[in-house]
Amino acid sequence: MEHTAHTHHQHGPGHDHGSGHGHGAASWPMAAQATLHCLTGCAVGEVLGMVVGTALGWGNLPTTLLAVALAFLFGYSLTMRGVLRAGVDLRTAVRVALAADTLSIAVMEVIDNGTILVWPSAMDATLADTLFWVSLAVSLVIAFVVTTPVNKWTIGRGKGHAVVHRYHH
Repeated sequence: MEHTAHTHHQHGPGHDHGSGHGHGAASWPMAAQATLHCLTGCAVGEVLGMVVGTALGWGNLPTTLLAVALAFLFGYSLTMRGVLRAGVDLRTAVRVALAADTLSIAVMEVIDNGTILVWPSAMDATLADTLFWVSLAVSLVIAFVVTTPVNKWTIGRGKGHAVVHRYHH
């Protein structure tokens, strides 16, 4: 069984994503919370994709593609869940999730998978290997560190997770 690339993002509860009321400075805590929100959904999708692909004996490429697809799906779904609770229609919720999460998830996926790709032997680690889980955890931390400034920039411009915030009040 092959390891396959990792991709990770989370979307958790209680995510304040900025004022969304015009453009202004976004705080680091606000950006970090938006990044953790994104990292949650992505991590769920990626880990699920890696476990399924590895359990089915798929190679690195198909498992990585499944993990990335599920990272986007779970990332968007968690955002949509909160927006739908605000009473908007499904089409609007999809548009908000795409606007809020696409750049953040994409950056996380590139950093996360890139980290695993260059980590010696990580691509060949199995679910039972410590290297699989250590490389996964480290890649998530690096993805968080790199993506937080991206989210700070987008929120400060009234984009990204600032869009989601409009539906939380």
